[in-house]
Order: sequence, then structure tokens, then C-alpha cells
Amino acid sequence: ADLAMYALVLGHCGPQLMAVTSNLTLNFVSRGSAEDVHAEATLLKLGRKLAVMEVKLRCGNDPTLVAHATGSYSLPTSRTP
Repeated sequence: ADLAMYALVLGHCGPQLMAVTSNLTLNFVSRGSAEDVHAEATLLKLGRKLAVMEVKLRCGNDPTLVAHATGSYSLPTSRTP
């Protein structure tokens, strides 16, 4: 979930090496299977200092939700000399 959120931040903001997780809440909804985990990340809000996202996790081709995560990333402030 955290990796999916970081990829989403990079996709919207470009290289942000100092973007860090400031909050992550993960709720397990159902039992997963021994297959690859697929994450679907959605950007809820992108501000100057904070990005808020949600991630839905599923296993294999099963449409059943395994876990739901919400989180935020603290974004670096751009400083011009």
C-alpha cells in the first residue's frame, strides 16, 4: 500500500525524493489467497504540502477486497534561492 502511494505521488508530482509517509492506516477486510497482491491507488487530494490517498488491495484475479488503506504523504516545500 505504501509503495502504491509513493508511485502515485511520483506520477503526479515528478521526482520527489523527500516525500515521506506521514500517515498510513490499513484495515484488513477478508482473507487473501497465496497469489500476487494488486494495489489500486487513488489520489484524494493533492495540496502544496500534503497528498492524501487511498489504496484497495486484492489478491490475484479475485475481485474481493483483501485490505483497504488510507494515508498521506508529506511533500517537500520547493525553495528558490
